[in-house]
Amino acid sequence: MNNAGLNEILKWSIENSDASRTEDAAQQPRSQLNPELLAQLMGGPSDADRMNEAMAAIYHPEVDLENKLIAWDNFEQLVENLDNANNMETLGLWMPLIGKLDDEEKEVRNMALWCLGTAVQNNIKCQERALAIGAIPRVAKLSHQDPDHGVRKKATRVLSSTSRNYQPALDETVKHLPSEITGNEKYDAGDMESVDKLIQALRDYNAKAAQSTNA
Repeated sequence: MNNAGLNEILKWSIENSDASRTEDAAQQPRSQLNPELLAQLMGGPSDADRMNEAMAAIYHPEVDLENKLIAWDNFEQLVENLDNANNMETLGLWMPLIGKLDDEEKEVRNMALWCLGTAVQNNIKCQERALAIGAIPRVAKLSHQDPDHGVRKKATRVLSSTSRNYQPALDETVKHLPSEITGNEKYDAGDMESVDKLIQALRDYNAKAAQSTNA
């Protein structure tokens, strides 16, 4: 464990010791011990370890679909944490994640989209990374071409999250959607009504497709 981690643990320990529990100290905000540091202190796996283990299970040929979906669920819970989501690049997990957008199992495509959507939501660093690695064209294709309408809905939500407050991602999204959806509109990523208009047009397009399928 590095010195910064040891100092954080020491500070937390002092603040929570009996000697520090004066009336003035009780009114002061206390440090929160980083769960990952605590796991290291107790000898358990870090969040980074768990993320790597989940992705390894997802790709392991001998792990059945049920357990792969459990691994996906674990991964999604981990990337709900902003630091963990931002750590995906360091861990080399972005490409394995979007690689599963093309999986033959609709459940796997759906889970990959779920994790991607969680990572990019209100997270400019992950929005930038999703754009840089070419995730948006693949998600846009799924949003209106996937044979499973549940996957289309999940992909639509991902596009909504990648586009908000990040104009380059919104422009890339518009570029890879049919003109029947986008029209001749100019969409503004900083205007939530503008983004909502595009996303609703995509939903309407898919609703019509579903009706045609069921007719």
